[in-house]
Amino acid sequence: MAFPSPGPRGGVCNAQPAQAVIGKQGTASVVEQARVLSGAAMARVLRQGQAVTLEFNAERLNLIVDAQGRITAVRCG
Repeated sequence: MAFPSPGPRGGVCNAQPAQAVIGKQGTASVVEQARVLSGAAMARVLRQGQAVTLEFNAERLNLIVDAQGRITAVRCG
């Protein structure tokens, strides 16, 4: 599978195109694929119960994973 070329760095996140990664393992390559699909400048993986900063960042993609490391949700912020 060919990945789209990286979007511009510093782009505003749009989580809708990245929903395709839900159910996949949160590996580095899948995280990068989701980042590119969303147009976000950065991405982070969050586990349930993990402490995170609460500031909203329109250029960041958040991938929420379950205990097995599978992506369960994709959100911007």
